[in-house]
Amino acid sequence: MEVKLWGDKRERDSYENLAELYAIIKTTEKLEKAFVRDLVPAAAYEAECRKLIGQFKNLAAVLRHVVPSVDDFAAAHRMDCPAAVHRLVVAAVPATDEHRVVAAASAASAVGMVAECVQHFITAMDVLKLNMVAVDQVHPHLTDLSSSLGKLAGILPPDFEGRAKIKDWISRLSKMAAADELTDQQARQLSFDLESSYNAFMVALPKQNY
Repeated sequence: MEVKLWGDKRERDSYENLAELYAIIKTTEKLEKAFVRDLVPAAAYEAECRKLIGQFKNLAAVLRHVVPSVDDFAAAHRMDCPAAVHRLVVAAVPATDEHRVVAAASAASAVGMVAECVQHFITAMDVLKLNMVAVDQVHPHLTDLSSSLGKLAGILPPDFEGRAKIKDWISRLSKMAAADELTDQQARQLSFDLESSYNAFMVALPKQNY
């Protein structure tokens, strides 16, 4: 004996929509796993994922009163699909888009740190050109420069000599009184070390649009 799950067209459409939602979640989970395992090319993954996300958004709008929570829907039907729920509900964009956003943010952050370091180099060199040679006039700029160089540890080569030179000067100045002044010879050497370190810094940077 055939058992009907619906009594009219509206109920039938509702059941069909729920079945579609179930299928979309399951398909998205399989797609996510295939992408993570490198079993599907990025372009093909992205195209299919965008299609699934679009279908999901349309169904979610239709079923918003019937399925207020996709998490609850998945739990009620014992669907172990965390990757699909993240992709469809949380991210709502393909993983490739997420990766591009993260990469862009990292690149922007790196550009900002490089610009900051360049500014500290120039400021420290300008201080000496203005004959500001007291320890309390020079030391803060060198510590700022050293701190900026430290932020670029993942970009600069580990043997970047400028970092060691700046730290050496900071160590020397730390042993002097605030009012002490660099001799002409010391100021000239520091100026030379800063300029050579700056030139080495620019050469050592990866070839990007800094």
